[in-house]
Amino acid sequence: MAPGGHAGTGLELEKVIAARRLELAGKPGIAGLVSNAKTFFIAVFASIGGLIYGYNQGMFGQILAMNNFAKESGVSGIQNPTISGFLTSILELGAWVGVLINGILADALGRKLCVVVACGVFAIGVIIQALTHGGSYDYILAGRFVTGIGVGSLSMIVPLYNAELAPPEIRGSLVALQQLAIVGGIMVSYWFTYGTQYIGGTGDSQSKAAWLVPVTIQLVPAIILAIGIMFMPQSPRWLMSRGREAECRQIIANLRRLPLDAPLVEIEFLEVKAQRLFEERISQRDFPQYQDGSFSSNFHLNLREYSSLVTNRGNFKRTSVAVLVMLFQQWSGINFILYYAPFIFQRLGLSGKTISLLASGVVGIVMFIGTIPSVLWIDQVGRKPTLISGAIIMGICHFVVAAIIGTCEKNWDAHKAAGWVAVVFIWIFVFGFGFSWGPCGWIVTAEVFPLGLRAKGVSIACVDFHGLVEVVLTLCLDRSSSNWLNNFAVAMATPDFVTAASWGVYIFLGMMCVFGALYIFFLVPETMGRTLDEMDELFGDNSGRARADAAVLEQAFRDVGLLKAAGVEAETPKRDMEDSGDEKGNAIHIA
Repeated sequence: MAPGGHAGTGLELEKVIAARRLELAGKPGIAGLVSNAKTFFIAVFASIGGLIYGYNQGMFGQILAMNNFAKESGVSGIQNPTISGFLTSILELGAWVGVLINGILADALGRKLCVVVACGVFAIGVIIQALTHGGSYDYILAGRFVTGIGVGSLSMIVPLYNAELAPPEIRGSLVALQQLAIVGGIMVSYWFTYGTQYIGGTGDSQSKAAWLVPVTIQLVPAIILAIGIMFMPQSPRWLMSRGREAECRQIIANLRRLPLDAPLVEIEFLEVKAQRLFEERISQRDFPQYQDGSFSSNFHLNLREYSSLVTNRGNFKRTSVAVLVMLFQQWSGINFILYYAPFIFQRLGLSGKTISLLASGVVGIVMFIGTIPSVLWIDQVGRKPTLISGAIIMGICHFVVAAIIGTCEKNWDAHKAAGWVAVVFIWIFVFGFGFSWGPCGWIVTAEVFPLGLRAKGVSIACVDFHGLVEVVLTLCLDRSSSNWLNNFAVAMATPDFVTAASWGVYIFLGMMCVFGALYIFFLVPETMGRTLDEMDELFGDNSGRARADAAVLEQAFRDVGLLKAAGVEAETPKRDMEDSGDEKGNAIHIA
């Protein structure tokens, strides 16, 4: 824009500011990770939370196939497939509770303390499970529910923490670390339990340690994460929300390894400050009756902010994208594979528990390898191409496996080769999920919400919005819905579903992958390269409220000095603006 022109809307200014910041920032991909090595290390450490989640997710399906665990927990006497499914899926029910609670705790306590609380709750659940004895599955039910609360909290807070620490050019890679850590945990759990199953033998002589060691070993990473996270920096965006501006600026400078007065540090700090000021002014405008700081007002303000995720058109777009992306992630069939891999492979004609567990171990390796490309290149390829290609690959695999099962399941002995072909396509499916919906689901969810609603938005995305999925999942969820409840529904429905129609479940999941690809292609915007505080541009609308919000945003940019710091607006000459003929508030742009 030529000198002397107008500043335009807040959303237009964001484009100019983003361009200026990207000129100063490093490149994405591997070069960006190297130049931001400190931030990368912190994100790797925080992703231990994902390792815990993945290990727990993969471990339980493996110990279910162990003789001693079946006797000690009483699962060998469970004939009802619904009860069997509930034993596995109750962790997701606890995770749903954990995510809901964390939406408020993440803002009240901060991201770091939330991690500590989650690790503590997780450890209690593990100890309860370790007390299992006497053929009673009550300990498993109670322990997995409590463990789920901790796992759910970690699944929400770790990608949120990583996203808020990450500069835009590597944000996708750092959030993808969550998924890499998850699949790393799954891979470790498969091979670790494959080894421990031999303690005392694999038959009736099997030792209790065969399953007790894999269960209790989870305490080690939980303790390391709980202690170590206290030595990591606090989220600069959370510090800004608490008015701790000096600490916020210092952490941004430390993460970038630049001096406090570096232009890039100044721009990123002022972006966070402007966004916070914008959120405060919107809150004051929309909810003036809840601004006195009292407990009652803060409580009602929290409720109104949650409801604004649905009632505000721009926020609803963000919420629907995050919710539906996580819905399609869960209903792609990944948890169906992870929870029941040994039994799935047995039903594909692989004889013997050892062989089925071995095939399950390959699942972990393939998924881990598949996730690595996302960490390295997700900020270069983009979210949409990755999600669409992954959904297509996964859908094809489901349909092929369904065809094989439908034609061969009555006589696997005569179709050994076909059984192994089905196993290979399940491995290809896992690879497709590993590079696409696994990491990208967390990335999109962590980056679409504005600062003031980010913790609440991520928690809702992880528990999904009730009305959006009710139509899809009414029969399975009975009016309850969430990412974790989707997960819960998959684990609950699988035993009955497979018993009724073993090939039908693959047709259903394949169609969900097709719907997911179509949804991403037509309705989800590309978010690659955007700052967390620029998403308004993608999710705004043309209503009067959107224009009013843009004006508030522009004024926030101006009030904190971001326009001048980015070279968008020159210093206004010192004169009496009241007496001048110029329109007050006009900006002077530099070509």
